[in-house]
Amino acid sequence: MLVLGRKEGESILIEGGIRIVVVACDKGGVRLGIEAPSSLRILRGEIADQVARETQRASVSAGATVPAGLAPAGLAAPVRRTDAGVAATAESDA
Repeated sequence: MLVLGRKEGESILIEGGIRIVVVACDKGGVRLGIEAPSSLRILRGEIADQVARETQRASVSAGATVPAGLAPAGLAAPVRRTDAGVAATAESDA
């Protein structure tokens, strides 16, 4: 894992046309803006974990097995794209 320090307004560029901008920092956390091609999915890790747990629980209840590749980090809530090209989730806007 690469760990970088950034201040508000600074960004990180990732190959493939991905730019991550630090929008705001406060005691509650950090707000990031993500600019990426619309063909890429942007996923939230904590939602992915929750969906994977629920999928596994439902599969076990039904007597099925969880398919390979549905690890907790493999699923998450999709984000919507704003006019500025920054991705945000419906949950974070509430």
